[in-house]
Amino acid sequence: MLKKIIKIAWIGKHFGEEPPLIGNKNQGAGGIFFSGCNLRCVFCQNFQISQQKLAEKEYSIEELADIMLNLQKQKAINIDLVTPTIWLPYIKEAIVLAKKRGLIIPIVWNSNAYEKVEALKQMEGLVDIYLPDFKYGDDEIAFKYSGIKNYTATAISAIKEMLKQVGHLKTKNNIAYKGIILRHLVLPNNIQNSLQVLEQTALIDKNIHISLMNQYYPLYNAKDFKEIDQCVSDEEFNEVCKHALSLGFNNGWIQEKDSSRIFIPDFTLKNPF
Repeated sequence: MLKKIIKIAWIGKHFGEEPPLIGNKNQGAGGIFFSGCNLRCVFCQNFQISQQKLAEKEYSIEELADIMLNLQKQKAINIDLVTPTIWLPYIKEAIVLAKKRGLIIPIVWNSNAYEKVEALKQMEGLVDIYLPDFKYGDDEIAFKYSGIKNYTATAISAIKEMLKQVGHLKTKNNIAYKGIILRHLVLPNNIQNSLQVLEQTALIDKNIHISLMNQYYPLYNAKDFKEIDQCVSDEEFNEVCKHALSLGFNNGWIQEKDSSRIFIPDFTLKNPF
């Protein structure tokens, strides 16, 4: 029988998520950054581990369970599973094992939303907080920049399933313990895509907590696409924010532009952040 191996690029307390997912400076999210990805985004900020697979190490299911428990001992307020989709079956086993051994902090499923409903159903009752990045409201753009087909319909179905499983975001003492936060990264010269994402999200539920991200920076192969080989302008980002408000979204966060540089990790370093 083949040994079940999971490839992970970085493990540690992480402070780059939304406020209720990181707590105070002594807490943080318990970040587990997996190697590989089911998308091929030309602008990926984590390209070193999602595409180039630098710094990856192999772990067993038992070791992954131990990692989760160790992060809990370090006072992390959750287990933040970053880009977990391709490792879902093994992660499921590790979560079950970790819970049997005493894991009690929430599990965060931090994904790109390109996931089958059938797969997500396997995680029901195991994942406490879903953190999908709803990237595209336009399938042509999804194929152009991420090399995938039928992204939008797939993501919408996935988000509906996530919401069905965990409901709206719930917090205690400003720390999230259940629910969904929907992210969207605004791309330069693609504002219509962002507006479509917001409109499609509004059709799902306007009470969803949304996080509009202004951290885009042209990395990896973005240089090969002139229109995205630049940062998002203030005018573009403001237009997206205004549209969100006009659609009736009242819950969530708007990222300040000055914070963008903070979120560019370097996984060749011991601490990428």
